[in-house]
Amino acid sequence: MSVQPSQALKQEIFDKVRAYYDQVHRPKRFVPFEAKVPYAGRVFGPEEMVALADASLDFWLTLGPYGDRFEQALKRYFEARDAVLVNSGSSANLLAVATLCSPHLEGRLQPGDEVITPAVTFPTTLAPLIQHQLVPVFVDCEPGTYNIDPSRVEAALGPRTRAIMVPHTLGNPCDMGVLKALAERRGLWLVEDCCDALGATFDGQLVGTFGDLATLSFYPAHHITLGEGGAMVINRQRFMRIARSIRDWGRDCWCAPGVSDTCGKRFGWQLGSLPAGYDHKYIYTHAGYNLKPTDLQAAIGCAQLERLEGFIAARRRNFAHLAEGLAPYRDALMLPVAHPKANPSWFGFPITVQGGVDRLTLVRWLEEAKIETRQVFAGNILRQPGFQSIPHRVHGSLQETDRVMTDTFFIGVYPGLTDEMLEFVIARFAAFFAKTAVRA
Repeated sequence: MSVQPSQALKQEIFDKVRAYYDQVHRPKRFVPFEAKVPYAGRVFGPEEMVALADASLDFWLTLGPYGDRFEQALKRYFEARDAVLVNSGSSANLLAVATLCSPHLEGRLQPGDEVITPAVTFPTTLAPLIQHQLVPVFVDCEPGTYNIDPSRVEAALGPRTRAIMVPHTLGNPCDMGVLKALAERRGLWLVEDCCDALGATFDGQLVGTFGDLATLSFYPAHHITLGEGGAMVINRQRFMRIARSIRDWGRDCWCAPGVSDTCGKRFGWQLGSLPAGYDHKYIYTHAGYNLKPTDLQAAIGCAQLERLEGFIAARRRNFAHLAEGLAPYRDALMLPVAHPKANPSWFGFPITVQGGVDRLTLVRWLEEAKIETRQVFAGNILRQPGFQSIPHRVHGSLQETDRVMTDTFFIGVYPGLTDEMLEFVIARFAAFFAKTAVRA
């Protein structure tokens, strides 16, 4: 059977793309003090570049066949009702909150309702609550896990508390046994921000499958990347049409782009005060957005998802390497811990200085050697300039949250790190404490 000229040409292009990857993108040799030890980054091979080339040659551009394939793969991975692809993890959080506020949802969140959430957070976990006029109720974190303290959550409930929204900080699962049972017992919506935690489990169950909704990020720092991108995992059927409507401009129509009359009565609807027969493709039942990514991004995601288990294993392996290497400095560094039932999919390696060690001095020492460090996101979000005057309630003390703000940072564990890099990081810590001991 002869090969079509266009297919032969496409294969030639793919071969050239693979050759280009080999010449340009192969990992470079690590040179201490000259090359960076990144806190995170994209890890990819020729497969991702070929998938991107394939999508570009099809020139679908908007979300299409690769998007459908990627959503179905995520749905299977989580054994979820649905997985809705969006253009960022931040948009996934926005979509989750907007879905819970939909006028078409029984028991929806309404302005003034309260949502329990930690004060150690990323800004776009919190921002959708504020934008929907919900009232965040802040709870302190646990030292070592940096997650919401589960022992404080029930006491934080008030008469208007309607939901819990928790991030799994740096890939370390929250105590979902306590939080899930509380949500069910008190009739609360439960949203998991899994942007840093793809593949983590609690009691053998994937995070993202405990809540009513869960969110993911595919930014280059995260477990897989589309460049920009995210997704919302839907675990209850009632959310499916609502979420897709809000993501797709707020329209009532569920036809895929380029498709018409899926329902069989495109001109047979009468909704709101519109005239009968108004084109269903232009009927809007939500104040929605366009939150879709492109099919080019989804093509990269399909290839990345094939690597996920290897990525997770590498993150855990790198974490264990650092934990062992930094163990001698436990008097000066609080090293991370996880719940006994948790198997984290680590995003980073968080460290809290103690015993008189100054965080800024240590961070500068590492950065001078090109070892990248990062704060635990916003620290105490209520001290950030953009959030100081938001309507909110605080339950109890935020003592540990403030400690994270002043004393905690994290370093990388992502799959692009080599043993040579990790040994250099450990040696740099050793040199810091040797120098500090001499000066003391």
